[in-house]
Amino acid sequence: MNSELSSQQVKDIGEQGLLERLQRFCPPEIIGDDAAVLETASGQPLVVTTDVLVDGVHFSNLTTSPEDAGWRAAAANLSDLAAMGASPLGITVGLGLPGELRVSWVERLYQGMTECLQKYNTPIVGGDVVRSPVTTLAITAFGQVNPSQIIRRSAAVAGDAIVVTGIHGASHAGLELLLHPELGQDLKDAERMALILAHQRPQPRLDVLPILWEILTPNSRLLIAGMDSSDGLADAIIQICRASGVGAVLERRQISMPAPFEDWLTPEQTLAYALYGGEDFELVLCLPQESALALVQHLGQGAAIVGSITSGSTVLLHDEQKKFPDQVLSLSQGFQHFAQ
Repeated sequence: MNSELSSQQVKDIGEQGLLERLQRFCPPEIIGDDAAVLETASGQPLVVTTDVLVDGVHFSNLTTSPEDAGWRAAAANLSDLAAMGASPLGITVGLGLPGELRVSWVERLYQGMTECLQKYNTPIVGGDVVRSPVTTLAITAFGQVNPSQIIRRSAAVAGDAIVVTGIHGASHAGLELLLHPELGQDLKDAERMALILAHQRPQPRLDVLPILWEILTPNSRLLIAGMDSSDGLADAIIQICRASGVGAVLERRQISMPAPFEDWLTPEQTLAYALYGGEDFELVLCLPQESALALVQHLGQGAAIVGSITSGSTVLLHDEQKKFPDQVLSLSQGFQHFAQ
């Protein structure tokens, strides 16, 4: 092995570089989406996804109660299943815990997980507990999916409309309000709480799936591209475009939070929160224009067509009013593990 390569540290290649290295050890036909799809004898493929959450990176006592941390951990995994078109079957939980951690904290964590999972009839079916210097949760979720309804990142084609199932930027705005209570003084209590709950109690969009399959008529193209927006709207669209070998144009005016939420933010902050804030756990779907319009109409407030897929390879942010020049979006502009 080249000595220069062997001396590289994880921070030298970053999250995406590390994932690229590790993917060499996995079957290429299985990896690359929000979850793995494993064929079974029953004809209903098993969908498997894993998320790891670390204290101080993904949650903090400053902004998140144990119940909220549990809810968010469960929601993150259910969101990955939704992004694949799958229905949840159960989860397992791996815990790494300091010995000094209060037992009540762990019980409250599980209470939050259970509150989220009960909404979707999803049980906790096992797990493991080990000693760790840092509180860590590793959750694996299992689901099943109709083979004809698997959502892949690699299925986008030029001409597709890009649909978001809800508001982007709300979770990051809620986090900012928790970290800086002096912000948003003009917000009413209910408005402030709505943003905080968007961060502390995100809703995985499993509710979108039956609506999606209902509006896809027999004449519709069955292959739908998509993923969830847990790492930000820009990240989701770029990842879909990379996997599909296409580009995209996003319309700036379609990417915003509704009043009064955006009133305490500058337009630049609103756009940055929506594109790169992350943890909104909405779905980003690419489908034919007619089907996209029907889906947005069914979903109602918050859902929108934010752009379209192109035959190129560049993801552009475009301003129809021509107040801003076109901007090329990249993964480096969002949050990256090991960047610091």
